[in-house]
Amino acid sequence: MKKTFKANNIACGSCSNLIKGSLEEEFGEIIINLNTEPKEVTVEIKDEKQELKFKDEMKELGFQIIEE
Repeated sequence: MKKTFKANNIACGSCSNLIKGSLEEEFGEIIINLNTEPKEVTVEIKDEKQELKFKDEMKELGFQIIEE
């Protein structure tokens, strides 16, 4: 199921490219909306375990998920 998360610290295309380059191999296509505040990240999530892993990996990259 596709889920959209709001995230802190995504400022520009370079941030978007970092997220996609780091996580798309594991999580599939990631869509980042840079026109919203806070920025929105949409990704296909299979289950709760994968969702937690996605949030942890986003945090490791410096982009904290603040809400769904």
